[in-house]
Amino acid sequence: MVKIEADGEKQAIDVATITRPDGLVEIAHLGLTLADGKRLLAGLQQEIVAAQARDHAVRRPNCRSCGEVCRVKDYRDHAVATLFGRVTLRLPRFRCGGCGGSEAGHAWPSHCRSTPELDQLQAHLAALMPYRVAADVVAQMFPVGGGNDPETLRGHTLKIGAALRDQPAVRPDAAARLITVSLDSTFIRSCEEGEQHLEVRVGNVETASGGRQVFGAVAKADTDIEALIHRSLDAVGRSADTMLTAFTDGCSGLRRILAEAGVTETPILDWFHIGMRLQHLEQIAGALSADDPARAAAKAVIVEEVDRLHWRLWNGKAKDAQISIERIRAVMHHFRGEQDGRKSTAPSRKLWTALQALDGYLSGQSEWLVNYAERHRAGLRVGTAITEGTANFLVNRRMNKSQQMRWSRRGADLLLQVRCAVYNGTFGSGFGQRFQPANDPLPQAAVAA
Repeated sequence: MVKIEADGEKQAIDVATITRPDGLVEIAHLGLTLADGKRLLAGLQQEIVAAQARDHAVRRPNCRSCGEVCRVKDYRDHAVATLFGRVTLRLPRFRCGGCGGSEAGHAWPSHCRSTPELDQLQAHLAALMPYRVAADVVAQMFPVGGGNDPETLRGHTLKIGAALRDQPAVRPDAAARLITVSLDSTFIRSCEEGEQHLEVRVGNVETASGGRQVFGAVAKADTDIEALIHRSLDAVGRSADTMLTAFTDGCSGLRRILAEAGVTETPILDWFHIGMRLQHLEQIAGALSADDPARAAAKAVIVEEVDRLHWRLWNGKAKDAQISIERIRAVMHHFRGEQDGRKSTAPSRKLWTALQALDGYLSGQSEWLVNYAERHRAGLRVGTAITEGTANFLVNRRMNKSQQMRWSRRGADLLLQVRCAVYNGTFGSGFGQRFQPANDPLPQAAVAA
């Protein structure tokens, strides 16, 4: 390493010594190893930081109160974790000779113990994998040194998540003509006393031109889901002339959230949830017994009416759905006495239960049913299947499924803010210039876990 002084004088500094066996007998001896690279980077970091500290120590800031030049009061050691090793700086504190005011001489955040780059990388990884795994990855790849404990990493990640909640939206130059808003909910295991699960609300806003933002919050947490919806709408270009279309799964609580967020249009019951119920009904109808002529005829009627029920709901004829339901009920007596299997319930019992559930569901949601076929032909969205995928990415891949984790309300909510920022590509550079993509040399890509 060559250091160039202010007067142009060059000074060579030994950072690390790297040796390799002669020849290339072993492929493992080819080039630098990861350990060599980490040691080299750590040495470079120490020398660069030391040079920066020496340069800082000779500077004399002006007092912010009276403008006089300050003098050195004393020196304090600062231990800071960086991506390329932990460093200790001996930084001066200053006192004004005129008014006696104190100056730090730098604009670091209070209690700063790590660099923005390290915090951002750790939070990014923690959003995609368990904290312990993320800490191991950082330790394997970089000479971070001490302080890379999973609990420390978790604390940094949650701190970043809390800062993300208050970030204002960056409006695009062009206003959106049409925006689709969808809101759904899912559940994760809870470690809170007296609760087995936590409700997580996730949603997505999308424009006709392909602009998209996702958002999410844990119910009863400090994050305001209505504010997130407002911010997401602004981020994709909502204006006074924008046409909004909203979808929910039929939950009255989700409809209320949309209304409080300023989405005044009547939410549409998404086709995804109706289609899943109809698909379940079709599968059960196909499994019905046809061991005698009466049951075979009844099964044919049921299969036909289930298909007709599907057509009626798809084409906006929800009022006629009751006709198909009653026709199915009228032939169900042919399956009376059907025996359950050794490990399963008789298909006729399953069909009756599913039919009753669908009937009740449609009765309570009739006000929000539309002509889905007409919307589909017009190229408009008919459901929240994309939101189901969002819920799977944001919540299930990190907090459920094979992870087998239990979550606190605050921990899950703040981590969710980081995951949303990663997905939206708005995860910026950290402390001081936190979460401003314009500060990054390259735009952040949306990374899937």
